[in-house]
Amino acid sequence: MSLHVVVDGSNIATESRSLPSLKQLNEAVLEFMAEHADANITVVVDASFGHRIDESERPEFEAAEDAHEVVSPPAGAIGRGDAFVLRIAEKTGAVVLSNDSFQEFHAEHEWLFDEGRLIGGKPVPGVGWIFTARTPVRGPKSREVTKDAKRKRAKTSVTATAPLVSGDELLEKGRAALGRLKRPKKEEKTVERAIAAATEEAVAPASEASGRKRRRKTSAPPADPVNEPMTFINFVAVHKPGSDVEGEVESFSSHGAFVDVDGVRCYVPLSLMAVPAPRAARDVLTKGERRTFVIRAFDAPRRGIELALPGMAEAAGAPTEETVAAETGNDEPEVEPKVEPEKAGRRRSPKKQAAATAEEAEPVMSLPELARATMASAASAASAASAASAASAASA
Repeated sequence: MSLHVVVDGSNIATESRSLPSLKQLNEAVLEFMAEHADANITVVVDASFGHRIDESERPEFEAAEDAHEVVSPPAGAIGRGDAFVLRIAEKTGAVVLSNDSFQEFHAEHEWLFDEGRLIGGKPVPGVGWIFTARTPVRGPKSREVTKDAKRKRAKTSVTATAPLVSGDELLEKGRAALGRLKRPKKEEKTVERAIAAATEEAVAPASEASGRKRRRKTSAPPADPVNEPMTFINFVAVHKPGSDVEGEVESFSSHGAFVDVDGVRCYVPLSLMAVPAPRAARDVLTKGERRTFVIRAFDAPRRGIELALPGMAEAAGAPTEETVAAETGNDEPEVEPKVEPEKAGRRRSPKKQAAATAEEAEPVMSLPELARATMASAASAASAASAASAASAASA
């Protein structure tokens, strides 16, 4: 199979020069053909090439164009000759002969980085043209266009984790899972409604794209539901209200605590922790603690799960107002109590130190105690004075 090469004529003709030279381009092509006799070569130049070469070369260039030995993009083509060169090479699987890295096209033509797809050429005085395989340089422009392309792909691509099934198929799978659990009819209807609501949200983008808008039954649903659609559906399909689950206390709010159950975010309100309800969740639970909880209710519109401590509540069809407030972001997160820094290391002035020492050495007396102590001291002083007087008289 012969080698197909697309020559970036404007680039090769301008190598080591300020203006393109048709003579230099011809020399490069002829020497490349001498090294690759079986090569099928297409020379591409930009639309302004004929106006930028020396006037003496223009008749030869026009003749080459007429003979289709040189091609150029149509006037007004985006990207000038570069885009035209790369598009031809892409369609034919050809090698590109150029010293350009085509940075602004890296996101569109990733094949440029494939081994052997890009060859560079340099004229060496006294030797001739030297051709060698090269790799495009990734500069600022390349990184910019690549990043933009990734962002655009992320917006338009369908995530691999979301199965491409219809809402009816998804709902049928949920019903089948519920049937295997043999739930009571009342519970089954509650869970089925939760699955139906979550399924509707899971396939909402397709419905909205077709021009149909969903009607919500709740007056003020949250912008961001608590759990992802499939996460919530899988949880509901496996668990039922009244069953036990083990979870880890994740964070506290002013009216309860969030609990993580195998990656599913749940909520325990204060009213379902103890009777009477504790002042704060941290009075009953510890952050990071793992313990058993009971599923009380599912909140389908917000894809939430309400938990209770064992023995605190029976299964219900709807969550408490506390849980709804926490799920919709209307329940403020609890502020961690501030711990005052120890003052032991702070030095006090001598005056304050003396006062503190005296205060520690002499306990404060009550008024009656102070009166009794004063009277006893006066009596002791009088007795001592009388004894001294008697001793003085005896010696005289």
